[in-house]
Amino acid sequence: MAVRLQFENSNDIGVFCNVTNKYIVTAFGGSENFYSVFEAECADHMPIVKTSVAGTTLVGRMTVGNKNGLLMPNSATDQELMHVRNSLPDEVVVQRVDERLSALGNCIACNDYVALIHPDLDRETEEIIADVLGVEVFRQTVAGNVLVGSYCSFTNQGGLVHPHTSIEDLDELSSLLQVPLVAGTVNRGSEVISAGMAANDWIAFCGLDTTATELQVIESVFKLRDAQPTQIVNEMRHSLIDAMM
Repeated sequence: MAVRLQFENSNDIGVFCNVTNKYIVTAFGGSENFYSVFEAECADHMPIVKTSVAGTTLVGRMTVGNKNGLLMPNSATDQELMHVRNSLPDEVVVQRVDERLSALGNCIACNDYVALIHPDLDRETEEIIADVLGVEVFRQTVAGNVLVGSYCSFTNQGGLVHPHTSIEDLDELSSLLQVPLVAGTVNRGSEVISAGMAANDWIAFCGLDTTATELQVIESVFKLRDAQPTQIVNEMRHSLIDAMM
């Protein structure tokens, strides 16, 4: 299922939240509507943590995480680090990374098994990513862009990448990640995929401007469609046709 929402009139909701299969981290200061969407969909399954990072609301761009861990930039304060640590399950490792490229969410894209990283990240950072997130790490670009975290979003089911990604690149990335990938957009044509959406294995959150066609592509590639409702619709359609004949 894919849901549309806004954060304080901004459609770039991926900037203000980080969605994984074990927890959701969102920014302080949004309207209650923003949080209520997360709570309605996910509160029964996982903790939803409200925090700031380095005093900003840019939680989705400053942090990166999966079911195994969460990485925060060096500029995150001790209070923020402790608050997030205390709010997340014990098995999720929360660690600060001393990295020059501190917007970690823009430089790293990952699921629970594989991470794509900015080609210029430190070797030490690469090791921390592999260790804390428990993933295989590949230095990559997406459609010639070094900010892999901004221009692609993928889960354990599938992924969406920059619309100008070539077929060869798509094939290469898909074989690295071992998930199906599609080139597309969010928020009515925005190429910055991760800013416009956040997803885990069973739900995607997209900016309010996302069109029906974009939602359809997202639901399809991230395998978010429950097969059962479609089956019901098909049965209804057959019975309607039978009734008309």
